[in-house]
Amino acid sequence: MVPSLERGISISSSFNLDRMFDSSPGKEQQQSHLVESTMPESQNQESLGGSPVETSRPMTSRLISRRQDKQQSETEMMKDRFTKLLLGEDMSGGGKGVSSALALSNAITNLAASIFGEQTKLQPMAPDRRARWKKEIDWLLSVTDHIVEFVPSQQISKDGVCTEIMVTRQRGDLLMNIPALRKLDAMLIDTLDNFRGHNEFWYVSRDSEEGKQARNERTKDKWWLPPVKVPPNGLSESARRMLHFQKDSVSQVQKAAMAINAQVLSEMAIPDSYIESLPKNGRVSLGDSLYKSITEEWFDPEQFLSTLDLSTEHKVLDVKNRIEASIVIWKRKLHLKDNKSSWGSAVSLEKRELFEERAETILVLLKQKFPGLPQSSLDISKIQYNKDVGHAVLESYSRILESLGYTEMSRIDDVLYADSLARKQCSGEETSDGGKLATETDSARSSNYSGEEPEKLESQNSSKTTLLDFIGWSDNSSKGQSEKPPKSPRMTPKKFSYLEKLENLNGFRSPKDRH
Repeated sequence: MVPSLERGISISSSFNLDRMFDSSPGKEQQQSHLVESTMPESQNQESLGGSPVETSRPMTSRLISRRQDKQQSETEMMKDRFTKLLLGEDMSGGGKGVSSALALSNAITNLAASIFGEQTKLQPMAPDRRARWKKEIDWLLSVTDHIVEFVPSQQISKDGVCTEIMVTRQRGDLLMNIPALRKLDAMLIDTLDNFRGHNEFWYVSRDSEEGKQARNERTKDKWWLPPVKVPPNGLSESARRMLHFQKDSVSQVQKAAMAINAQVLSEMAIPDSYIESLPKNGRVSLGDSLYKSITEEWFDPEQFLSTLDLSTEHKVLDVKNRIEASIVIWKRKLHLKDNKSSWGSAVSLEKRELFEERAETILVLLKQKFPGLPQSSLDISKIQYNKDVGHAVLESYSRILESLGYTEMSRIDDVLYADSLARKQCSGEETSDGGKLATETDSARSSNYSGEEPEKLESQNSSKTTLLDFIGWSDNSSKGQSEKPPKSPRMTPKKFSYLEKLENLNGFRSPKDRH
């Protein structure tokens, strides 16, 4: 851009100088005539002296200097970021920092927290925050461009000989998932842009009188969020449909990010420190009550969750940690065939595999019902001891997109909840106003019925059909009432993998397996 501006300045200066100092008499007369006709005579000399070339040069130089300063500041910021990554967040340089994978994962997480942590309303992102997010996430994701693998290829020489060679290509999982995550990122930001100009709901200060009145059961504990207000009669039908449509779209994006995150976490190795901390069998990990419920002959995951106390986030996380630990124990016994454990021959391999499938189903349902749940002990341990930089980037990027999708869905639910409260209040007022009319109408009808003849009332009562006559039951049908209807046969459930369950429950097809 700078060379083009300089070329434009040189062309304009030569053009004006040629016109100004042209020696042909015809052009001199024409130029002097134009100058005299457009300016007063006293200003002719001053206008010729202050040419546009001289006035544009200081402005152009200022633009060039500003651009250079901006580029220099961005370069310094990029150097600072990558210096911290290389040092492993250890500024002393003593080699006590974390691994490169964990440092990059922390950098992506901290960047998302600083950018999206201020997004407390359903409104477009600020232009400066949006530009910063796009610029800095591109810096951090640029590392994956250099994570390659060798793939076979063919090379044809000049004489037509075909030779098979090995060329480098971006690693398969990164080549497939990084563009998909970028697309999900753009969709979430576009969702916020779709709320530009909507005036049917607005936000008020929490400390104001209007904000105190707008508090409800959903937002009373969220002190950091501004209360949302809707019109007294609620939202219009078009606004309500738009909110539901945006919520469904964000839900699909969140499920996609959750599927990628679950797949990446499943490919990470389980650290030895986590395995050493596990008990010897799954019964000790789950506890007697959970173990008995999972190992029953007939198992319903929804009913199992309904019997648990999931009133707080801590209790949900504790159940998740116990179930994940039992899954790891059962998988190790299936693969290692450890017959020295306390299980021994009491439980067959088929039953262990069945218990593992049931536990994985419960995990999927927990993630579905509690999408904003913190990371479990197994996930934290995997991320902390992971050495694969590609896995670290995919896991952290998909995790922050899943969190952003959950945040947007929560903000949409806040508006819909405020709308439902406003409509209930409006309908309650209408019902109270209409109750007086209903009582007057009923008293008028009762006074009309009181003057009827007794014979007419008796004929109406005799003509009424009973409930048995209406349904069509007869006296003969009472014989079959003692017979119990046959129970529907229970079929053995088909076994699915973890990602297949995630697809069936969430309605989203996860990326295909790379194995």
